[in-house]
Amino acid sequence: MKILFLTLAYPEGGSRNLYVDLMEEFKERGDEVFVICQRERRYEKETEFNEENGIQVLRVKTGNVTKTGFIEKGISTLLIESQFIQSIKKYFKDTRFDLVIYSTPPITFVKIIDFVKKRDGCKSYLLLKDIFPQNAVDLEIIKEKSLVWHYFRNKEKKLYEISDNIGCMSKANVDYVIKNNTEVEINKIEVCPNSIKPAELPRLSIMQKNEIRTKYNIPQDSVLYVYGGNLGKPQGIDFLIDVLKSVKNMKNVYFLIVGSGTEFNKISNHLVESKQLNARLEKHMPKIEFDEILSAGDVGLVFLDPRFTIPNFPSRLNSYMELALPIMAATDVNTDVKEMLNEANCGLWSESGDIETFIKNLTNLNDNVDLRKAMGINGRVYLEENYTVDKAYEIIVSHKNKMRGTSYVYR
Repeated sequence: MKILFLTLAYPEGGSRNLYVDLMEEFKERGDEVFVICQRERRYEKETEFNEENGIQVLRVKTGNVTKTGFIEKGISTLLIESQFIQSIKKYFKDTRFDLVIYSTPPITFVKIIDFVKKRDGCKSYLLLKDIFPQNAVDLEIIKEKSLVWHYFRNKEKKLYEISDNIGCMSKANVDYVIKNNTEVEINKIEVCPNSIKPAELPRLSIMQKNEIRTKYNIPQDSVLYVYGGNLGKPQGIDFLIDVLKSVKNMKNVYFLIVGSGTEFNKISNHLVESKQLNARLEKHMPKIEFDEILSAGDVGLVFLDPRFTIPNFPSRLNSYMELALPIMAATDVNTDVKEMLNEANCGLWSESGDIETFIKNLTNLNDNVDLRKAMGINGRVYLEENYTVDKAYEIIVSHKNKMRGTSYVYR
């Protein structure tokens, strides 16, 4: 099959993420893979079409849609549809696709999907990673029933309608979409979780771990808690700062926070003002470096804002499980991360805002190296059994026998 994949998250420079792993799985199964992704203005590069590891990747110059303010992000997101369509017409005018796969965010791919489906008579598969605009309503970024909300909610409904199948990150996501979108056919909604191709688990000696810690200026004798990823409103940064305050005077505890986002400076300012010595903030770093730090870490951290009514399922869980790190999660009550941690026995959960339970969990892990090791291995096993790209591939292509047929008529 000829596969077209549309996304905002396809890294340059040979870095991995769950989308790179999935597309490489399609390639290795014999499919011809084409990717269209954005190249944000901040990188000061033009549109470029190249082969990357056997995959045809078109990077389209767009406005900034990540790590920027809401207004610029909104305008840039709205323009992506026309920019991608024009690029398809220019670079893929003689290429006919059998399947178009796309991920949210954004939910504004509707016209692109409609164009490709009408032109090629192909089928479509949505990887639903972001439920917008409700997540923005939860965080009080936009008001429910406002003109902006109505515009994006209409886009969301059309995206679900035009999609032949919708793969959700977890069972709670499936239930949410069904409950809040009664017009969508239930039988086209399924679980297709965040999945990766796990690298071989590194077997590092104590000396090797100490060398990595020395390299990154991390104390040798502390239990290392690592957070990696976006640092924005969805992560509930106020609670993270409360956690930092609570562990400031704890011995044998070290927090390393790596990432970027709109709340980065808020964390930075707190650490400077508090003169906290057992916590450090670093800007986003290449995945190979971050994975090296994780390999010498002890616990992976997950934070989500407590106001969420939508069931987020952070992809950074995969990174921690891949390197056999136990997980400490502080989230809203609507995500089923808690259920996964309990089922896999690979981490501890507390509600975001419940500092007492969080510190209790931290103390439990901090004082018990055997518990950390056991939970870490449990997570790696659970990852290999449930969250690998070969399984995601099989879920998607299980619809192969109906991948061609009458094209959708956009209304």
